[in-house]
Amino acid sequence: MDCYPSHYLPLLDNSAFTWFLTFSDETRDHKRLKRMLSIEDKSVEECIGSNDSLFGGSLSTNSLSRIHFRDHIWTYSQRYLEAEAMEETAAAMIGGHEVDGAEVEGSGDGMRLVQLLIACAEAVACRDRSHASALLCELRANALVLGTTFQRVASCFVQGLADRLTLVQPLGAVGIVAPTMDTMVAASEKKEEALRLVYEVCPHIKFGHFVANTSILEAFEGENLVHVVDLGMTLGLQHGHQWRSLIQSLANRTGEPPSRLRITAVGHSLQSIGDELGVYAESLGIEFEFSVVENSLENLKPGDFKILDGEVLAVNSILQLHCVVKESRGALNSVLQIIHKLSPKVLVLVEQDSSHNGPFFLGRFMEALHYYSAIFDSLDAMLPKYDTRRAKIEQFYFAEEIKNIVSCEGPARVERHERVDQWRRRMTRAGFQPAPIKIMAQAKQWLGKVKVCEGYTMVEEKGCLVLGWKSKPIVAASCWKF
Repeated sequence: MDCYPSHYLPLLDNSAFTWFLTFSDETRDHKRLKRMLSIEDKSVEECIGSNDSLFGGSLSTNSLSRIHFRDHIWTYSQRYLEAEAMEETAAAMIGGHEVDGAEVEGSGDGMRLVQLLIACAEAVACRDRSHASALLCELRANALVLGTTFQRVASCFVQGLADRLTLVQPLGAVGIVAPTMDTMVAASEKKEEALRLVYEVCPHIKFGHFVANTSILEAFEGENLVHVVDLGMTLGLQHGHQWRSLIQSLANRTGEPPSRLRITAVGHSLQSIGDELGVYAESLGIEFEFSVVENSLENLKPGDFKILDGEVLAVNSILQLHCVVKESRGALNSVLQIIHKLSPKVLVLVEQDSSHNGPFFLGRFMEALHYYSAIFDSLDAMLPKYDTRRAKIEQFYFAEEIKNIVSCEGPARVERHERVDQWRRRMTRAGFQPAPIKIMAQAKQWLGKVKVCEGYTMVEEKGCLVLGWKSKPIVAASCWKF
């Protein structure tokens, strides 16, 4: 039995998403995009929802008048791009890999679930508590944690929508509700195990390590004193996998190994990893020094890093810098300025290649739905249906990312993934120059050796390497020089 009155059944009528279930090849037509952006009943600020309006702020007429003309152009460009992302999502969800007869009980069930999700996201964006709660009731009954690929994806987004709904406040209220410390500690313990499983099962992190180490080895070629600054120290993986591989490669390189390797790690509780790496380096005849900057990226200071005369420096960032991308851009700019002053020979940047940091909630929601559906589809191909590893990876790693993207705003939203083109603009503005990655043949060989299932793709895009699933970009790697 439905959990909401019958007048809610035409979920998408008279809304911005009427086009969703009538998707056709012509939907990329520019005129249709313009029609979709013209919302009849509510303004874009009300229904698509700015971050501030959801959590208790609003843009005044005076503040709007102070926005520069170029900011208006940028805003409308973002709306266009997000509309395009919504259409791509529709193609992938309804006409693509997800809704096939072998996996769901009729394509209508999958389409209905997509419809419910989008309608619920719209209701939450419009702060319609009663409508959103009714839709969540039906979604919980149909979005199964151990169901089909899209049911499992939907279950994560349902959690995020439910959390976001609890944060919706009356107009004029300010602030957000933070999770309790006990919840955060429990989630941290589960995510640690899930991270290990992601590393073992998925090629995403290993791809970053491969590209980074290959680029760093090239920068260190023929050098005697080498130094790596690791922003985030391999995501917190317990055994420093990336640097064990680098140490071995340095020991076996043509000619003499470096006389000294230094690694400076940014993060907390990392000394035990450094001790392990020291023992391993010593066994291979490499002098090794390890130091820790006990700080977060946002609070880094120029004096945190000690660069010695004659050293060649490489900076490594694996899925880290998106966490310091904020609305003001000040935090990221500060980090990049500090790195720039260190004059590294190479900076390796590996990030999720998706637009989860747009100014409008619904655009981010649709982009995330498309992105994580591809990831869950890949997990389907790699692990059996009832494998507990898959459930842990989905619910304790990727679900946490999804919930952060969907439910959080302000400083609490740290999963601010951006596309490689946006990173290219950010890095160029910070004074870095692109260093094209020219290892496509090696990368394809590596992908064959890691023994993942068929479906993963490797492409080169404007000097960057992009790992994808069935041509959907997942992770992008780029290199930068001082």
